[in-house]
Amino acid sequence: MRHGPSGAPERTVVLRGQGPSGARVRLGVHDLVNGTFATLWTFYYRQTLDDGALQDSLRRTLAHYPLLTGRLERDADGGLSIVCSDAGALFEVSRSDHAMQDHGPDRPVGQDLRRYVRSVNPFRVVGHNTPLLTVKVTHMRGGGSVLGVSINHSIVDGGGTFGFLLHWSRVHAGQDQAAPPYDRHFLDGLAEEAHPAPDDPQYAVVTRRKKFGFFWTVNAHARHVRTLTVRFPVRDVLALREAARDGQDRDRAPASSGDALGAHLWRVLGALRDRAPDAEERLGVVVGLRQTLKERLPDGYGGNAVSNTTAVLPARELREEPLAHAAQAVRDAVDRVTLARVCQETAFLDAQRRAGRSRRVLSRMTLDAFEGTVALNNMSRLPVYAVEFGTGRPFWFEYPASLIPWTVLVTPTPDDDYSRDVHLSVPRDAADALRGPEWSARLRDPAGCLDLP
Repeated sequence: MRHGPSGAPERTVVLRGQGPSGARVRLGVHDLVNGTFATLWTFYYRQTLDDGALQDSLRRTLAHYPLLTGRLERDADGGLSIVCSDAGALFEVSRSDHAMQDHGPDRPVGQDLRRYVRSVNPFRVVGHNTPLLTVKVTHMRGGGSVLGVSINHSIVDGGGTFGFLLHWSRVHAGQDQAAPPYDRHFLDGLAEEAHPAPDDPQYAVVTRRKKFGFFWTVNAHARHVRTLTVRFPVRDVLALREAARDGQDRDRAPASSGDALGAHLWRVLGALRDRAPDAEERLGVVVGLRQTLKERLPDGYGGNAVSNTTAVLPARELREEPLAHAAQAVRDAVDRVTLARVCQETAFLDAQRRAGRSRRVLSRMTLDAFEGTVALNNMSRLPVYAVEFGTGRPFWFEYPASLIPWTVLVTPTPDDDYSRDVHLSVPRDAADALRGPEWSARLRDPAGCLDLP
């Protein structure tokens, strides 16, 4: 009997670490911004993984990660803590009647992706015996396996997730290492170095009604959002970088490839939306804090260390000025994320937690998704194709498509060079236009010129 891309579990086990410690680890204010949703990561291997060996190496790895085998509990002020009870992570093995597909930018996994991860209800995590980490291995007919990892975003960001996955990979290969530090005071302690302001440029404290209304809008529009993936080969990424550097102020640091690609995508989407010339176009950029805080955070810090910043230009300037103009706006926004800025942000978020308002804090770039903001998350430096377990590197990696429109996710490619896979989640009519010859040519233009009349 056929049972679809992933069938009933063949084996489900609870994996524990070193036993309950009794510790209660209070999560940081940057952890709370993410809520209790899980992040889903899927890796596709042409050779079949040894699930027995994976189970054993994961069990040994979890001895270093007491938070991943603990459970979430609510604090009196509305914050969150993890009780290190060693209640366990979930490991599941299933088999599919489908052969492994030749996935790539022109053949994404799409809706089938969620078949390869074990879903977790984010509203039944706090105060419930719900695992914070689940791992699912799906063996495909004829060979090959999919590794699906679901990890609660309140514990760790993308950088920390891949720190864990690479640690697991090394343990699997017989190489162990020290446990990563996860004490939230490294980051939360920065609140002591600034006075909390009544508001913050990147965050808004909303009413419960407005928060509910926002999520209702996201769900209502989700069926109209389409995601397309476009691969930018290394030659095009480097051509965009050169175009961004050409004509920029000589006293400025040269534009990076990330600045150039982000600015180019912002310009294309801005031109596609064709808003009034004086309309304010915003690019919300997700920014990792580990480099900014390299003198404050220990190597391998295992919590959320991510913020965001916003570049702003009038629509006319975004569309008509050279690529260097938009790239400089992006770089200026990123450069504003300094130690002093992070201290101010942390103080603001800490004040909201102390006032019991953490669950009503949302980023402004998220709230503005249906207005003039494009959200950019560049994960191209994450070692997604280095997650290897003895059968070779994955040939494809995929992250769930965003339900929020005008969202851009940039990831590396299997070649691990300057090539980039760009995942654009946009309204259906915009996706149709970007697939057409005119806008496809503008999107792939290596010189970063929109060829506007």
